[in-house]
Amino acid sequence: MSRISVRGFAVASATAVTTVGAVVGVASGSEQASAQPVEAANATTVLADIPAGQEVQQASLTQQVQAQSDAADATARKAVEEAARKQAAKDAAAKKKAAEDAAAKLKADRAAAAKLAASRSAARTSLAQQSSYTVAQIQAMAQSIIGDSSQYQCFSNIVSHESGWNYRAVNAGSGAYGLVQALPGSKMASAGADWQTNPATQIKWGLSYMDGRYNSPCGAWSFWQANSWY
Repeated sequence: MSRISVRGFAVASATAVTTVGAVVGVASGSEQASAQPVEAANATTVLADIPAGQEVQQASLTQQVQAQSDAADATARKAVEEAARKQAAKDAAAKKKAAEDAAAKLKADRAAAAKLAASRSAARTSLAQQSSYTVAQIQAMAQSIIGDSSQYQCFSNIVSHESGWNYRAVNAGSGAYGLVQALPGSKMASAGADWQTNPATQIKWGLSYMDGRYNSPCGAWSFWQANSWY
């Protein structure tokens, strides 16, 4: 029985091994059962090693991508934190300025109110009572006591409708009295005992009433226009 040796012949795949086995079978005749196994020396392939290398390379790439993603996330977080810090500082500065502006306005308003009060006080002390008064004299009193021309105009509008500048006017139905038609008229005693005969006393009481109830004569006039009373 003869044998064909294929030692040293590198086999690249299982198909090549099968082919060599078939050749050996033909060369040895019909005695296939006694045929010696074919030795395929140096037939080991290195292809099995390739996937492992590929896995290592893939793992390395995955780590690189993850590292880049982490770095990008850190940069984004830092940018967001910085933007939030700047916005907080901006908001705090705006709030501080608003508070300072409000304080300055309040101070200016108080100073103006004090000046107006002093002016009214000086005007009141300079008024001398008479036995009778003309409309022009009463209006001059009101202008002197009120001071602000726009507020005086609103005051004048109300007095013109309520009493026609008659400081002795009496409402026959309700009993309201005086320039501003106080109801009852005795309320004006809080401004002076001479409330029945002194237009200045009536003006002072009427101005105090309008300031207290409507913040100003113009506030009272706005209400009067909507309701025909105040």
